[in-house]
Amino acid sequence: CRCRALLSGPAGALRARRGLAAGPEMHFGFQTVTEEERREKIYQVFENVAKKYDVMNDSMTLGIHRVWKDILVHKMNPCPGTLLLDVAGGTGDIAFRFINYVRSVRQRQLQRKLKHNQNLSWQEIFDSYQKDQFNSLGDSQVVVCDINREMLKVGKQKAQHLGYSEGLSWVLGNAEELPFDDDKFDVYTIAFGIRNVTRIDLALQEAYRVLKPGGRFLCLEFSHVSNPLLSRLYDLYSFQVIPVLGEVIAGDWRSYQYLVESIRQFPPQEELKAMIEDAGFFKVDYDNLNFGIVAIHSGFKL
Repeated sequence: CRCRALLSGPAGALRARRGLAAGPEMHFGFQTVTEEERREKIYQVFENVAKKYDVMNDSMTLGIHRVWKDILVHKMNPCPGTLLLDVAGGTGDIAFRFINYVRSVRQRQLQRKLKHNQNLSWQEIFDSYQKDQFNSLGDSQVVVCDINREMLKVGKQKAQHLGYSEGLSWVLGNAEELPFDDDKFDVYTIAFGIRNVTRIDLALQEAYRVLKPGGRFLCLEFSHVSNPLLSRLYDLYSFQVIPVLGEVIAGDWRSYQYLVESIRQFPPQEELKAMIEDAGFFKVDYDNLNFGIVAIHSGFKL
């Protein structure tokens, strides 16, 4: 299996491991904590919310997060054979969309192929569909990497329930020190995860390292709203409603208070673009969705 081969080995002769010491003070929401404290607190947040994560996403965004993720995958436009690394994707939302998209592309390719060959018998057409059924992804693979065991557990349960198994792997790993070799993936995605890594610069460097030359980086994240009136309404909703929803639905006010605060502490669009460029990416740009409530940043490894 190509994916097993990918995950084995010394991870690019695993570079000398970085010492991630307690380090300087940084933000955990509106609190000031050490680097190590932030890492531990964020891990605890996602361990607490994992089982209610999908329900809360629907409640907090009125279901619009599904549209944003659809847009991300359509912007990716993966073709059969694409090798995707989805980081901080424990619940599988991007992975499942990727699989659906590639299957749809494969189906259209098969239909075009059969339409252009009018001399096939019924048996040959039937055999072609049967063959495609057993290789519906065209050797595409998606590796979901998340630092949180509970999030991965939820994702695996969803995959089993929804019938996803082909071309899908789950890996426990840190975005700041990925357990993969250099130059391995065609696409790297991170959706609503980069603001929760402790060192964004290290995560971006790792994204660059594991992508193949020509590979693409895509980041979907909450960002900064451009419209002043909408910004005030958004703040009101975020701070007055979302923590209450967290308490009612998940029994966890504090975790959702942190998630709201973390959005406000996250770098604005232009600043994140500059950080992505500093990591070595080219042709970096971003698209604002819903006036900048979220943004999709894109870049290429050349």
